[in-house]
Amino acid sequence: MAFQYTEAYVAIATVNHDILVDFYTRLFAKAPQTLIPNVYAEFQLTGVRLGIFHPKKSQELEFENSTKSKISLCIEVSNLEAAIAHLTNLGYSPPGNISIASHGREIYAYDPEGNRLILHQAKGVNGR
Repeated sequence: MAFQYTEAYVAIATVNHDILVDFYTRLFAKAPQTLIPNVYAEFQLTGVRLGIFHPKKSQELEFENSTKSKISLCIEVSNLEAAIAHLTNLGYSPPGNISIASHGREIYAYDPEGNRLILHQAKGVNGR
């Protein structure tokens, strides 16, 4: 028998809480719905909740020493070029080029912690 659940959301652990909360506040141009300074922030986005938390002191080393991306946050956009320009203005230009996938166009970018952002524009949006 499957377990029962009410919803699921994405959470990112970081020892640089304020830096990451500031990045996502500027990326989404909205303040977190819930904010406990240097402990937890939660953004209510269309289709998903994004939580950012500071791990317990006993778990900090696990997250401090990680150099690889911990997640891939896929963000569907209506205009890929505008999204790239916005990230560039924030100081986080995507390091590669737009690629064509079977489902549309996309580009990888990274937040200040190295978590991968996949900006995706579906086929047929804006005539592409």
